[in-house]
Amino acid sequence: MQIRAWSLAGLPADNFSVENGIIVTNSNRYSLMIDPQVQANKWIKNMEKKNDLKVIKQTDSNYMQVLELAITYGNPVLIENVGQRLDSNLTPILEKNIIKHKGGFFIKSGDTMIEYNPDFRLYITTCLRNPHYPPEIMVMVTVINFMITEQGLREQLLANVVARERPDLQAKKEQLIIESARNRDALYTIESQILEVLSKSEGNVLEDENAINILSSSKILSEEIQEKQVIAVTTEAEIDAARQQYIPVAKHSAILFFCISEMANIDPMYQYSLGWFLNLFLTAIAKAAKSNVLSERLNNLNNYFTKSIYQNVCRSLFEKHKLVISLVMCLGIMVSVERVNKAHLLFFLTGGVGLGSLPPNPASSWLPEKSWAQVARASDLPGLKDFHKNFANNLKEWKAFYDLPSPQDAKFPAPYGTLTDMLRLIVLKCLRSDKIVPAVREFITRNMDRTFVEPPPFDLNASFADSSPKMPLVFLLSAGSDPMASLFMYAKMRNMYDKTRTISLGQGQGPRAEKMILEAVRHGQWVVLQNCHVATSWMGDLERIVNDSALAESAHSDYRLWCTSYPSSTFPVSVLQNSVKMTNEPPKGLKANMLRSFSSDPLVRDKFFTHAFAYSDKANKSWLRGVFALVFFHAVVQERREFGPLGWNIPYEFSESDLKISLLQLKMFIAQHESIPFRGHIYLTGECNYGGRVTDDKDRRLILSLLNLVYNPNTVAVENFSLSQSGHYKIPSLPTRVNAIEYISTFALSPQPEVFGLHENADINRNNKETDSLINGVLLTQTDLLASTKASGATGGAKEDPAFKICKDILARLPPTFDVEAISHIYPVIYTNSMNTVLRQELIRFNRLLSFIQKSLVSVQKAVQGQIAMIPELEKIHAQMVIGKLPDNWLKKSYPSLKPLGSYITDFLARLEFFQTWINNGEPIVYWLSGFYFTQSFITGVLQNYSRKNHFQIDMIEINFEVTKFEMEAESSPSLGAYIRGLFLEGARWNRNLQMIDESYPKILFDTIPVIFFRPSLKKLDHAEVEINLQQIYDCPVYKTSERRGVLSTTGHSTNFVMYMQLNCTMIPTHWINRGTASLCQLDD
Repeated sequence: MQIRAWSLAGLPADNFSVENGIIVTNSNRYSLMIDPQVQANKWIKNMEKKNDLKVIKQTDSNYMQVLELAITYGNPVLIENVGQRLDSNLTPILEKNIIKHKGGFFIKSGDTMIEYNPDFRLYITTCLRNPHYPPEIMVMVTVINFMITEQGLREQLLANVVARERPDLQAKKEQLIIESARNRDALYTIESQILEVLSKSEGNVLEDENAINILSSSKILSEEIQEKQVIAVTTEAEIDAARQQYIPVAKHSAILFFCISEMANIDPMYQYSLGWFLNLFLTAIAKAAKSNVLSERLNNLNNYFTKSIYQNVCRSLFEKHKLVISLVMCLGIMVSVERVNKAHLLFFLTGGVGLGSLPPNPASSWLPEKSWAQVARASDLPGLKDFHKNFANNLKEWKAFYDLPSPQDAKFPAPYGTLTDMLRLIVLKCLRSDKIVPAVREFITRNMDRTFVEPPPFDLNASFADSSPKMPLVFLLSAGSDPMASLFMYAKMRNMYDKTRTISLGQGQGPRAEKMILEAVRHGQWVVLQNCHVATSWMGDLERIVNDSALAESAHSDYRLWCTSYPSSTFPVSVLQNSVKMTNEPPKGLKANMLRSFSSDPLVRDKFFTHAFAYSDKANKSWLRGVFALVFFHAVVQERREFGPLGWNIPYEFSESDLKISLLQLKMFIAQHESIPFRGHIYLTGECNYGGRVTDDKDRRLILSLLNLVYNPNTVAVENFSLSQSGHYKIPSLPTRVNAIEYISTFALSPQPEVFGLHENADINRNNKETDSLINGVLLTQTDLLASTKASGATGGAKEDPAFKICKDILARLPPTFDVEAISHIYPVIYTNSMNTVLRQELIRFNRLLSFIQKSLVSVQKAVQGQIAMIPELEKIHAQMVIGKLPDNWLKKSYPSLKPLGSYITDFLARLEFFQTWINNGEPIVYWLSGFYFTQSFITGVLQNYSRKNHFQIDMIEINFEVTKFEMEAESSPSLGAYIRGLFLEGARWNRNLQMIDESYPKILFDTIPVIFFRPSLKKLDHAEVEINLQQIYDCPVYKTSERRGVLSTTGHSTNFVMYMQLNCTMIPTHWINRGTASLCQLDD
């Protein structure tokens, strides 16, 4: 009876929820419920309504007063939406510090004594999905997870769909539940009466007429009830059989809910409430195409609801995540109907762990090692057995496939022509990961529909229609987006422009904003709160205002609250869940960027731009052409960000204001001189307006190079001056606003990388970056999939945690730590050889890292076996190991690396082996530069040895770099300096015939540099450089990883930049600067 009463009060009927209900009502401690879908909240409010429940929040000014009165009068209290901290005033109440005083019970809170009523009950709920409470809170309360389960949601959806589709069945079902409860109640009453009669009866029961009458009437009633129950059970079975037919819809829809709720793992702003989801579900039932054939109707419901969810969620996602949600939904549906194997999906997302040894690459001339490693690991998957052997036997066919411009559309070489869709994606990811995004689009189109890869356009009107005075509208901001212009335009359209109030939040603006909202509620105005992410301390007040039901009830029907915010974890979850979220990002691409510049202020004003210098042909020509070149430059520096570290080491947020100030300065110069003083304006634009944002010296060098390329005296002097090497992009003769827009409209939507000064291979880099972003996004949503791998089936039917096996394998391969003291005797610190000091320092660093890794592996093993607690730190290491990722905790103690776990361990062991060989055999002939933990110490060692030998000051010495003909090993050590190996070239290749930097081969992103001779010599004084060096020299930066960016460490070195290396090159240095050419100590695979 109790459970049925809970069910009627809104508690889901699944076992998990019922067990939670039993714990809440019977626990000795007060309950703290994790309740992101507000189910527990709703249940408690309905269940305790008759007992005069008090609902409060920690942000209420009088909440302690309400709580104290409730304790005294025995009212139940619900504290809702608590964060990760509980007020210290609650501690004595939660601890139940009850004392008996003068015959009554009291709770001592601080200095006050609160009279305690035993009927008092306290419930606490939080909207956070995964809160972390400190131990002192955990011991005071019973923490209960009320997150909705798939079974519970399925039940709710089934009830909803049956109630709408077959109201007769639902009414019958509800009638049966009530009748059944009444019958059981009646039986219970009868049994109680019988027991009472028997207990009170004296003497022979058969002689007691009253007892006989009660017993005989009870028997008749009991038989009637039994008959009714038999009929009820039969009827219930019939109803349930009819309801079962609707289960596919409930199951399909429940999966979609869990797909979208996991999006919060990608961005904290992606929050969706269960109420919102259920409303969409009911709308879909009402609007989906009707049919008398049940299977057709169910299909229509599923299709309509899936599209409805996609379109509603899409408007609140950033562009980069729109394909993620499509793929997540598609995979969720396919996994549920077993059309995708979980092992295949896990491999597609993680690429396997890869700790074993690999067979040699049979196609090393064209197939990267990373691809071959993936091919070898994929060979263990069901459906791809011995894939690597087949690949090695059919190299010619696979080479032809690898070289195709669109391999995702081609047929795979035999016998892999008939693979499943998921296996096709896996094979493609192994060989050509740059083509995964178009392949995923095709995968979604084939398994769902084309509409799921074509996001709906931004529609402010549709979003507004879904809002209400109770439901705010939230704009999620991204770099370069400003929704205010479109919002004001929409306000004018709805005649609300004069009633729109805006305030930019910041220090001290909270009370003003609150006052503005209260006024707007009364007078039916719109309030726009800009930059909510800045006002983190005021977000609690915003939550209180939005969730104030009394305020919402009294609000004017025209009132709306608009918020703009960058993604922020402090933005209230309850506001996000019950709001209409929107994104309106600026269009991507060179063409869209330039069109936007010419269509926005100040260039949209003819007075400022087209007619500014109409009185002078010379000034007009300089002005119009100068403006076009600057707008082109602005688009190039922004779009280069798409190419990752190849574009910029640090992705700067160049904005329209940078262009605007440059244009205003240009106008001022032309007004004074009628021509452009290029030297001065290039300095202002490159060093101040744009360069002011640039913090990396390599990026500063690049921005000036890009600016000089398109903005120089030839820009004005030469007719149709070429802005790119290909000559496809030119400055029109008279680029007025109309002419400029007309010319820009002829540009390709996706320009070639050469426009940005990059090699065609940069497109592969960009596509790989997109692939990684897509796969990492999907991986973050697959918590169930990753949880299921924690106990994969092992041999003999036993269950073994894969992380345990990984730890065991790694520990078996790790050598013991170096005996630094013993090695110091063999290689003592001596004045003439700094390399001994370098060796000692490196061994100390590697010992520290080795000990840390061994200790953490042992701890994870113990935690998996239950010998020690699985603390959050170990849990994180465990989760990252399972997906083959290098644990973050290791990285904090390690040298910089972007490698996955398997490759990192191989690389780490190779470094240890390099030093062990040095210890055993003496100093190596060729040093492995990439093998050093702190690379700069080795370079300093080379300089010190030379300076001490020749008695020069160390700051008077420089290193000259000579690339030798040796590929890996040299014949003998040089008399001075050192040979080094292990460097790679990105953005170019080393031409071994010309001994120079040259253009890369297509599809080959990296080239190994042969052995380099570090030759120390005295620095040449400036006036001594009389000889004219006709050879082109490029200052090539050397980085530790392909990420390129680092932070400045206490040693004065960037954590990533090593040095500049002077290399001969075939073209002018600026060509290689624009190419983003750099040398790397290690690759990412």
